[in-house]
Amino acid sequence: MSGPVLARRGFLSGAAGLAAALTLAACGDGGTSTQATPAAPASSGAPSQGPWTFTDDRGKKLEQPKVPARIVAQVGAAAALWDFGVRPIAVFGPHKLKDGSRDPQVGNVDITKVTGLGNVWDEFNVEQYIALQPDLLVSSMYINGTLWYVPEKSKDTIEQVAPTAGVMLTGKSATEVIGKYEELATSLGASMEGVPEAKARMEAATKELAQFKNLRILLASGGADAFWVVNPPEYPDIVHMVNAGLNVVTPSKVDEGGFFQTLSWENADEYDADVILYDTRTQALKPEEMMKKPTFAKLPAVEAGQLYPWSAEAPFSYQGYATFLEELVANLKKAQPLK
Repeated sequence: MSGPVLARRGFLSGAAGLAAALTLAACGDGGTSTQATPAAPASSGAPSQGPWTFTDDRGKKLEQPKVPARIVAQVGAAAALWDFGVRPIAVFGPHKLKDGSRDPQVGNVDITKVTGLGNVWDEFNVEQYIALQPDLLVSSMYINGTLWYVPEKSKDTIEQVAPTAGVMLTGKSATEVIGKYEELATSLGASMEGVPEAKARMEAATKELAQFKNLRILLASGGADAFWVVNPPEYPDIVHMVNAGLNVVTPSKVDEGGFFQTLSWENADEYDADVILYDTRTQALKPEEMMKKPTFAKLPAVEAGQLYPWSAEAPFSYQGYATFLEELVANLKKAQPLK
């Protein structure tokens, strides 16, 4: 696997030990899979009836004689589906922190009621997956055709066990991604409880963003030896912000792959910004750690106290984005242009 691909994977997943990876990726329960209570139905909505069809973002038309009930999902996909009322029986990807609590990436999923097949990059308990007799596996995709957190070494076996569905993230707006998960959840008989209210909240918060168009906003993530400036067109949440009227910094040069520009901490002042939104994921440096970097500490936005959290793994659901955008609006109301 090439260096640029490893760098992209490191930034997106926080996989430890990679050359350009964030070095604080030591999250989860040490890579052990967990067995939860017996599997729940796919949803609390309509009973499973058939036939079932769904076309995913790979253009792959899935067809089954009945609606899938035993669903396994990557944590981001699970978080989205859960908010629509679909209840996966198992998850893979970061779902449990060292103290046993829920990783933010898994959203509202009750991790005591799902089986954990893997908690870190390149970990997927294939034998346990087979034993679960799944009807469908769902995952997001950053690269079309590559299911996020499905290990390359065992993907062929995994894809033989049950049909897989992929939802593309890169180059899409959050609204498009949420819509695709809504389409999938509806096909699975989701309950949609609370969805109309959450959608109204998301739309209201989105409208409020336009009032902050005079603020120049930088989104970034910090690692031990690097400062990553993200490239807006590649991220659904940032595309949503830009479409809503926010002025987000676009790096002049991005690394191969297009997701971000890697800067040394000495060059963390490459771009002017009134506000910095920092990556809150477990593997990213916390604000107090970034403040120990002299160049970062002297940035005007940092000195002005206009450093706010960026929930880079907000669930792609109306509930997830309503909360994310409402918090963003509340923070931006405290900021002002610095020049």
